[in-house]
Amino acid sequence: MPSDPRDYKLDISSLKPQATPAEMREARPYLSVLFKCCSVYQRVYRNNDGTEYEGRCPKCTRPIRFKVGQGGTNERFFVVE
Repeated sequence: MPSDPRDYKLDISSLKPQATPAEMREARPYLSVLFKCCSVYQRVYRNNDGTEYEGRCPKCTRPIRFKVGQGGTNERFFVVE
């Protein structure tokens, strides 16, 4: 049987391995937020600049922001009225 001319070898040794889902969660910080307006829980992720956490209520799309800075809190769960 003749070999397929499309046969080739691909060198992937220089590629970085992809992060596992657990590593991705660790790499992207978030806050846990309960939106009382719609009784819905949502994760709010930090923006690319690292200056604040930005998100929206998944039902009514109410925007929310938490600034990152000195004198803040170590809490990771919030309830938004």
